[in-house]
Amino acid sequence: MRKEKNGMKFMDFRSDTVTFPTQEMRNAMMNAKVGDDVYGDDPTVIELEALAAKMLGKEAGLFVSSGTMGNLLSIWSHTNRGEEIITGYNNHIITHEQAGIAQICQVMPRVICHENDFIYPEDIEKSIRADDIHEPKTTLVSMENALSNGLVIPLDIMKANYEMAKKYNLKLHLDGARVFNAATALKCDVKEIAKYTDSVTFCLSKGLSAPYGSMIVGSKEFIETARRHRKMIGGGTRQAGMMAACGLVALKKMTKRLKEDHDHAKYIATELAKLDGIEVNVENVQINMVFFKFDKKKFSEKKFMDLCNKNKILINPSCDQQFRIVTHYWVEKKDCDNLIKTIKSCLKNVK
Repeated sequence: MRKEKNGMKFMDFRSDTVTFPTQEMRNAMMNAKVGDDVYGDDPTVIELEALAAKMLGKEAGLFVSSGTMGNLLSIWSHTNRGEEIITGYNNHIITHEQAGIAQICQVMPRVICHENDFIYPEDIEKSIRADDIHEPKTTLVSMENALSNGLVIPLDIMKANYEMAKKYNLKLHLDGARVFNAATALKCDVKEIAKYTDSVTFCLSKGLSAPYGSMIVGSKEFIETARRHRKMIGGGTRQAGMMAACGLVALKKMTKRLKEDHDHAKYIATELAKLDGIEVNVENVQINMVFFKFDKKKFSEKKFMDLCNKNKILINPSCDQQFRIVTHYWVEKKDCDNLIKTIKSCLKNVK
């Protein structure tokens, strides 16, 4: 990968959100047919929304600015004020989206906490409120796949959770920011994941290299409700086809190459697992993310961060002695090797 920063070229492992558009996307943007999307007459947006819905096996789609907006609109469209939703303790709607579900949707979360951040059908059943006037009404289950910890929920658990939700007449929303990574890891069509949901949000700008946007897919009625809410919070756009053109390339081309990113992540993890002073679970590297912990007695984080800067590597600082590495389209194998070499040089028993 080659990214300009302060006149220098950096290898960026911070996230797959740092991807910049391919030349094909830039060309598509320049040549896009556009209209006013608020009036519903932007042909490129219309094409993108139809393609997204078709790929995930849903009736309709909606182009939105971000995954945060997509989750907010989805939960808002499925619920009423004062209701309760079931979700995971570490899910993005709880940890990274400014409590939008409380501020705007005015719903209360009931969180499930497991070490692997999975949600299981028995968790859903136990978390559903009784039909009691003292308690909020449970109406929605919100899940993630892939999870932000890099794990992928198997199809049998998705199916069991969906069936449990339907047993109690609950809707199920999926924050599928990296749902195409999940499908790649499960070696299935993305429709196989989406069929166990009532709605899905997924990102075009995480790993798919589009510079902007996310999609929501679901029933026609659901999408029309989400479209009205989108306008209310300022999400209506005009000649959005210029950005939607990149999304079309992302869906048609970039979704088919994600295994390369997964292979790079697995390669990094496998090499790090050989090092004394580094702890990494190779089996947990299921998509394009690697998490590793270090032994403070053997590894110097300050030296590592200094060397990363010197070697033109971008990586986020550790959290509780754990680093996250994310691979993407602009990361090549030689970049992975450079990162591994830099980590090795920071181990005190490696000279």
